[in-house]
Amino acid sequence: QDAEVVRTRDPQRLAQCDVVVDVGGEYDPERHRYDHHQRSFTQSMRSLRPDKPWTTKLSSAGLVYCHFGSQILAGLLGQPEDGAVVTALYDKV
Repeated sequence: QDAEVVRTRDPQRLAQCDVVVDVGGEYDPERHRYDHHQRSFTQSMRSLRPDKPWTTKLSSAGLVYCHFGSQILAGLLGQPEDGAVVTALYDKV
């Protein structure tokens, strides 16, 4: 809610960010880095969440959805993250 959005490709500025999306050249969810532009990047929903059937290579938006979609939907709906309603809506979106 109170996040500051910074648009930059400056590596020094990116290093100071809590979350980096679509720039920076790395995918590292433990460090909240969600870029898909590396030649070696091949992640899909299925490779990251084996319970899901989709094998299309993810974009940065897809990575954010993969990692945070259920949590966001649960918060918006006031439902448990692992509940049937959240799971069904997550799969539909």
